[in-house]
Formats: sequence, C-alpha cells, structure tokens
Amino acid sequence: MRVTSRRAAAGPRSVPGAAAMAEEAKGGYSEHDDRVGGRGFPGRRKKGRGPFRGKMYSEVNHRSRNRGGSGLRARLDEDDGDVPMSEAHDGPRNRYLPYGPRPNRTANIHITVRRDLPAPERSSGGGGGGGGGRSQDASRRNWFKITIPYGKKYDKTWLLSSIQNLCSVPFTPVEFHYDHNRAQFYVEDATTASALKQVSRKITDRDNYKVVIIINSSAPPQSLQNELKPEEIEQLKLCMSKRYDGSQRALDLKSLRVDPDLVSQSIDVVLNQRSCMLVVLRIIEENIPELQSLNLSSNKLYRLDDLAELAQKAAGLKILDLSRNELKSERDLDKVKGLKLEELWLDGNPLCDAFRDQATYVSSVRERFPKLLRLDGHELPPPIAFDVEAPTTLPPCKGSYFGSDDLKALVLRFLQQYYSIYDSSDRQGLLDAYHDGACCSLSIPFGHQNPPRNSLNEYFKDSRNVRKLKDPTMRFKLLKHTRLNVVAFLNELPKTQHDVNSFVVDVCAQTNTLLCFAVHGIFKEVDGKSRDSVRAFTRMFIAVPAGNTGLCIVNDELFVRNATTEEIRKAFVMPAPTPSSSPVPTLSAEQQEMLAAFSMQSGMNLEWSQKCLQDNDWDYGRAGQVFTQLKLEGKIPEVAFLK
Repeated sequence: MRVTSRRAAAGPRSVPGAAAMAEEAKGGYSEHDDRVGGRGFPGRRKKGRGPFRGKMYSEVNHRSRNRGGSGLRARLDEDDGDVPMSEAHDGPRNRYLPYGPRPNRTANIHITVRRDLPAPERSSGGGGGGGGGRSQDASRRNWFKITIPYGKKYDKTWLLSSIQNLCSVPFTPVEFHYDHNRAQFYVEDATTASALKQVSRKITDRDNYKVVIIINSSAPPQSLQNELKPEEIEQLKLCMSKRYDGSQRALDLKSLRVDPDLVSQSIDVVLNQRSCMLVVLRIIEENIPELQSLNLSSNKLYRLDDLAELAQKAAGLKILDLSRNELKSERDLDKVKGLKLEELWLDGNPLCDAFRDQATYVSSVRERFPKLLRLDGHELPPPIAFDVEAPTTLPPCKGSYFGSDDLKALVLRFLQQYYSIYDSSDRQGLLDAYHDGACCSLSIPFGHQNPPRNSLNEYFKDSRNVRKLKDPTMRFKLLKHTRLNVVAFLNELPKTQHDVNSFVVDVCAQTNTLLCFAVHGIFKEVDGKSRDSVRAFTRMFIAVPAGNTGLCIVNDELFVRNATTEEIRKAFVMPAPTPSSSPVPTLSAEQQEMLAAFSMQSGMNLEWSQKCLQDNDWDYGRAGQVFTQLKLEGKIPEVAFLK
C-alpha cells in the first residue's frame, strides 16, 4: 500500500539533489552519535509511529504557527511523488520547545525544486544572474565536504581504504586533513557524495564504534580556489623580484594583494588561499632558496598550514614577519616550528591577546623556536639550551643489576621457576607464586599502529594504559584482584615461549620484608592468529618473602609491545634448555663423568653443561671453545650458573 501525494503527477521520486542531501545530512546525524547500534532499540516498535498516529499537541501547536501561505505550501510540496507508508515518519524530527527561543524565521522557508529538470538546467540557478555567477554557483554545488567526527583517532590510510572498500564508486579525496577531532576531505560530484553517504555507520573501528560520515555541500577546496594562470604567475615573479633585496636576502610580501603592479593587471593574489601560497613558495624554492628574511604581514593569514613546507623551501630563513594577520591560536605556530628563527614578529594577531602576561607569551613562542633572539622587535635574554649539532645516540643498555650475590641467586631461581610454568600449556601452577590479595595489570603502547599479523589486538581489551584510559571506573575494573583472578587472567593471554637469554633484571628496591625488581626480555607467541610474532615485554614485580627461600608476588605490572627489528634479530639465537628435574638419567658413565668435569670447569650447572656438550656432539675440547667464546660475548644467561 502506498500513499500518493498531491504532486504524484510530477513523476516518481528522484534521487535528492545536492542541496537536499546536505540538508538531510545536517538533520540526520550528530557528531557525537557514533556508537554501535545507532538510535533506538532494535526489534522494539517506536511509540507513536505508523500511519494511524494522532498528532501530538506540540506538533499541532507548532504547525499552527506556520499557517502562512509559504509555510503551508512548502509543507505540501515536501511530499514529492509516491512515498511508501513505512517511510512516512522515518525522517528526523526536532523536539518542540514551547518556552525555548523562537526559531529563526528563515529556517521555515522551503525552496521547491523541479526535480524533472536535467542536471545542467538545475545547476544554472535562477534568473537575473550573469554567466559568471551561474558558473560559480555550479562549482559550489558540485563540491562536497566529507566530515568524519572523531576522525583524528584514525590513521589516514586505514580510514580511506576502509571507506573505499565499501563505497560503490571509486573516489579521489581532495585536501584530506584533520580539523580538531575531525577528519575532512572534499569530493567533486553528487554521485560520489551520495555513495559515500551510504557508507556511513557501516565501518566499525577497533573500539567497536561506528564510523559516521557527514556530507555537506561546499565551496571548492582552498587548493582549487583562485588558481593562477601561467601568465599571472610570470607577473607575480616580476612583482616578487621587485620586492626582493638581494643585499639583505630579504623578501617583502607585505599586503601583497594590493600591490599596484598586480592590481593594474587584475591579478588577485590571496595568500590565505592555499593555491596562491604554494605558488609563492615554489617561486622562492626555484629562485631564492638562500632567503633569510620573509615579511608576510598584513595578508589576512588565519592559519599557517600552507607554510608547513617553508622550512624545506628556505632552510636558511632566520627572520619571519607574521604581524597584523588573523592568527588566533598559538598552535598555528607548530606548522612552522621547523624553522631555525632568530627573529619573529607576531604583534597584531588575535593570538597575542590569549596570554595572561608577557613572560607566558615569550615562553610559549620560545618552546617552538628555541634559538629566538628577538620577538616583536624586543630583545630576548639568551636561550638556555644544549645546542648539540652532531647526531648523538643513547648509550647501550647495561646488564642486570642485583645488588648482591644472594639476591641474584634468589631472583634468578624465582624467574626460572616462574617462566617455566608460564610457558607451559597450563599456567594454573602460578597460583603458588601469588599472594592471596595480589593485584595485576596489563598495558600496551598508546595509539599503536601495526601490520595486521603483528597487531596487539589480543591484548587491547585488557590494556590499562592510563594515558588513554581516563575513566576511573574502567581503570579500577581492569585491575585483576586476588590470586585466583590474576592467574585466570594470565591463562587467557596468548601462549608464549620466552627467550631467557634476553632477560635483563634490575632490582629497584629491597628491604627485609619487600623486594621490587623489573624484568625486560623477548618472547614469541606459539599459537593463535599471531603465531610466531615476537614481542618485547617489561614486567615489574613487587614481592614479599615466602618461606625460607621463595618469593610471593603482591603486585605484577606487565607491559607488552612489538619487538624492534634489532630485538628480533638477536632473539632466540641460543635456544633455551628444556627444564628437567634430572638432566643425566640417560647418559653413559663416560658422559656423566665428562659432564661433571665440564660443569666444574665452566661453573655452569649440570643442565646447561649437558646442553653445551650435546650441541657439540660430546666433543669436550670444542664445547670448551664454544663456551669461552659465548661467555666473552656475554651471551650466556645468568640462570646457566645457578646451581
């Protein structure tokens, strides 16, 4: 059953035009409404919906205000063609507020468009306009701004490829950028915009949120506005050459738009438009790369995004004048902080009024330009900095630190027992290693981006990275309390094999009743989707004495990340021995005698001594040479000497 409106004679309902789609996008989506499930409850009939719904008082009252001819007419004209009854009330409705502010009168004006006209005729606009105006109007209607709320948290490559995979038509994003928390780009035609609109809420991110895509009609992007023709670029070069002082290596582009030479040629160079600024930077790069001073004052610059490449175009620039522009935030300076400026002018910009005092202003600017000597014409005190021009590297990591031999033996024995159980098929034996009131937590790097095979997704849901996690309730929930919960949690983590040769142990604190130590090392996963993926870990244990020789963990903090290329190269070079309670039952009398002698001479325990001899086919001399070489290289772990 279908309801036919008064305008059914006009033909079937067509695809909405650009203006209609933009209006729908504005009304139908909220930037903050991106959780899974959208609006309402699935399977539950919404109250008051359906063809026999009576009008609510607020709706009657609201419509009675619009009984004027144009308002009523527009409301009748909204039903253009046949409309299925199931769709009759699906559009978004605004809640009526009887005591709220009166709505803007212009919001109730509806424009009726004849949808049976061909596209060129519709885009040509109304009467009374010249050809130039119509062309500009067409260009505006053909461009759409695509906005992804909270898109800044997504990697550009992942986001665009995910959208393209679901989009029914191929598209080319123009001027992709991040604006505050949003990701934005432009597309050129209504067909592409309509296809992108269909992708909204069909992509789910790793936080289980739906990716919302909002479409709005737009003017052409900045990079395509006011494109200069080749002959105009030549005139701009002549103008810039007149403004260049070769003796000072200084270029004065102050109020460039009103330069008499350009105005006389009807050339409009607007430096706050990307296309013009990029032309200027290209001219600088090709003709005056030795530039040391650049004056861009009084050009109505409201952002510095287009100057981001200035450091590459003119690496020797020392003086930059940005005074009397429209820069509103100190964050704009981050776009040009790669310049090694000695003098900067910012006075006359709104951002200068945002600081509580001069000292804060100077400090904020100097954070971005440490070598700055003059600001707005005022001398600054010499910067306090360590100016190290030569590249440096961090010193290599040192070996383990235990504090005493007794403590070393205690910790190494504990780690050997702990990880032999941890790497087994059942971690239930770790119950004896934890205190009844023990606490455990896991974290992974913030904002990690990894290839799919090496992703840390299996650890993500339990990650308690406090830099990302602000909710105190969730922070507490992700702490595993009591030894039963701790071991149950550890059992859920991927099965592993640790490289004990990679372990570095640091004892941080020690008292008679408490021991705090950190363990860093390498492990690989031995099952699941990420099988054979190599990880690095750092684990902080806080333990108390248990019995005469053991330790009991009261706090366990585990940090997991992907191993670096160098760590992977060094990992598992020397296989770890298989734990055994009796390493010599199958040896001949001669081998047992050789083993005892080798253990005495090398200082290693029987288990590691047997491994060394077996790896060298029980050649005593060759085993001794290999042992000596490995010991000199520091490749034999401390646990090998634990007896």
